[in-house]
Amino acid sequence: MNKLTTFGKIAVTVAIIGALVGAKWLIMDSGLIMKKKVKQSEEIGKIDLPTAPANASSTVSAVEMPSDNPANINSKEVRALIWAWNSQMGLMFANGGANTTEGSLMAKQGVNLHLTRQDDVSQMQASLIKFAKEYKDNPDTKEGAQFVAIMGDGSAAFLAGVNPELEKLGKDYRAQVIYSCGKSQGEDKLMGPPSWKLNPQNAKGSTVTAYLRDGDWNIAVKWCADNGIKVNPDEKTYDPDAMNFINPESYIDASQKYISGYTEERVVVKNGKATGEKKTVRVDGVATWTPGDVMIAEKKGGLVSIVSTKEYRSQMPNVLIGIKKFCEDNRDVIEKMITAIGQGGDQVKSYSTALNKAGEISAKVYGEEDGAYWVKYYNGTVQKDILGNDVELGGSAVSNLADNAELFGLTPGSTNVFGIVYTTFGNIVKKLYPELMPTYPAVDDILDLSYVKNVIARSGDLAAADKTTFTEGDIKEKVAEKSWNIEFESGSAKLTPKAAKDLELLFNDLIVANNLKVEIHGHTDNAGDPAKNMTLSEQRAFAVKQWLEAKSPNNFPDGRVSILAHGQTNPVVPNDTPEGKAKNRRVTIVMGK
Repeated sequence: MNKLTTFGKIAVTVAIIGALVGAKWLIMDSGLIMKKKVKQSEEIGKIDLPTAPANASSTVSAVEMPSDNPANINSKEVRALIWAWNSQMGLMFANGGANTTEGSLMAKQGVNLHLTRQDDVSQMQASLIKFAKEYKDNPDTKEGAQFVAIMGDGSAAFLAGVNPELEKLGKDYRAQVIYSCGKSQGEDKLMGPPSWKLNPQNAKGSTVTAYLRDGDWNIAVKWCADNGIKVNPDEKTYDPDAMNFINPESYIDASQKYISGYTEERVVVKNGKATGEKKTVRVDGVATWTPGDVMIAEKKGGLVSIVSTKEYRSQMPNVLIGIKKFCEDNRDVIEKMITAIGQGGDQVKSYSTALNKAGEISAKVYGEEDGAYWVKYYNGTVQKDILGNDVELGGSAVSNLADNAELFGLTPGSTNVFGIVYTTFGNIVKKLYPELMPTYPAVDDILDLSYVKNVIARSGDLAAADKTTFTEGDIKEKVAEKSWNIEFESGSAKLTPKAAKDLELLFNDLIVANNLKVEIHGHTDNAGDPAKNMTLSEQRAFAVKQWLEAKSPNNFPDGRVSILAHGQTNPVVPNDTPEGKAKNRRVTIVMGK
């Protein structure tokens, strides 16, 4: 979720607020969380997301720049609420402005699209509900918006809040995902002291400011999961064995709390129980997005990018969510809109003139900065912080039709990356905050790919999708390391039936972090001949590698996965009990660059 200002304060009608009370506290109002019970810090488990590669070159023909003059289009107005997020550069170029302009790709498709910046999730939800309620009685209503664009990893929580209310109007009025405009590619990040990069375990007992259940909070939680660090879901307590969180008012406030040296007193807990002690906690790290990261670098410094959507490239697609009934009633308009957005993505990928124009349009639509600013942080940059440290800032990418085919698993060798992201992070919120989100809609109930399938079928040869490539060689910078107890038949490299579930979890975990290399380290217990155990550990690691590559060749290309054999040489516990031997028969997964 890459936005650039504090959340809006637009008022909602009393009826809508009442309808959205559950949605608002679910996603926005952290003050209602865990006020009465001490929560036990939890290890999240294994998480990994799919890939979002670097922009591909293509043979796309250049189009004329859209004008600044509003187009005169005699068709139904489509209204979309969007964050200030560089992943929408293709959409910006396609529309030409806040309203469709003359000569734009959207105008050529005959679509009348109005874009409004809205950084407040609850207002997005309220607007969808307002539109659906009015649309049921008046198909020409001007109230609310038919679409919103948000981050894919937060869409489960978003839809858990809004769809129960929409479905009171009928199942056909639920909100659903139909397309992806782009993705975050670095600007959403966890920032922390350099010691965390040297050894992630140094983050135990830290306190991080992060807008709870937001995409950037997701990054911090996933990084903890990747490194076996517990997460404390109660922002009123302090657990010295976990990562703790301070909930700010916004992502900007998250950065400001670090800059100002914010502290607060908390009750100390261990294993979910208060110890009777109190501790004054300070801000050790921040989960934020541009320009929050820029503020930290320029005003205080001292923090570096620990992990971001540059590494977790599949985590944060920008997904377009619309009201099902409206989409079905206006299929032709929706498919033309998708066509124009896809073409806009191709132009921004292929031509700097189109990217620069999209930056100018973004500045006008978002009402902030200038075109050069947006282009700079679209591309991403490295600059010195106030202390002289190099800090990575910004980074997003647009998507075309082929990227959508890869994201949603529509091409041979691909997998439904969005489905994995949606379910992975939906499960995290459900696990950590069961009182707030006891359940969420299944991905099959909120994903309608018929529109993009139809557009792709009519489009002929598509410009290339982004591809991530990997060079042979060892990992130079480790991002995560965790052991997996994947079972094999005794004395064999044949996987047991029980291993299937663990392999699926591992697969999902590696899909999320699709820009990272993977090392599979095979280990055995000390039973048998040491030389044979070395061979066996290699065979077992190779079996896991083969399984991953066969399941999704596009996400596990040549050079991404390597294997290392250790035999019985690196036990994690003594081999003097059956339980100890079982723990030593393991596969360790290392991710890095």
